[in-house]
Amino acid sequence: MSQDPQIRRLIRRETHSSRAVASLLTASVLLAVFLWLTLESVLWLLKDQPVLASPAMMLRWLQDLPANTIPAGMTAAGIGVAALGLLFLGLAVGRGRRHRRALDSERAAIVVDDDVIAAAVSGRVRLAAGLAPGQATTTVGGRSVRVQVRPTSGQPLAVENVREVVDGELATYGLHRRVTSGVQVLKEGAVGQ
Repeated sequence: MSQDPQIRRLIRRETHSSRAVASLLTASVLLAVFLWLTLESVLWLLKDQPVLASPAMMLRWLQDLPANTIPAGMTAAGIGVAALGLLFLGLAVGRGRRHRRALDSERAAIVVDDDVIAAAVSGRVRLAAGLAPGQATTTVGGRSVRVQVRPTSGQPLAVENVREVVDGELATYGLHRRVTSGVQVLKEGAVGQ
């Protein structure tokens, strides 16, 4: 891959998802809550009517909450808040990778969708083995490419030959991140293909 920082930045932008929406949503909710609490506090200090609840009313409600709520309700609310916290934590530290791959190129930033790679590998396997459409399916995972082949009935198919075709096809792409290939030839064949 080129060492040009601009190309690296472009590839990173295309292969990783943005966290801007989650950040903006979280910041908006927190801003609204803090503005509301500030408004209620100012109204309470001015001895005016609260919009929803004054700080004293909120404190009293929190103190009476365990006595007025059944334990199952408190448990459910705690589980809900914990699940929401884990969701935000996952969004913050998760990998955020899209299903795309960078191909080696000295002149340009080339990014290909995993489905395109899967279709190309399946097509190459079908062509090399003389199979009909639908007899070879490919799944591209994080670091692996899995090919499932359903041979024509009565015509055996060697796994090693299919693996060589898959590895050769993947080598021509020059994927930026290495992937391992796996081939499974099904025992039951396709009839009349």
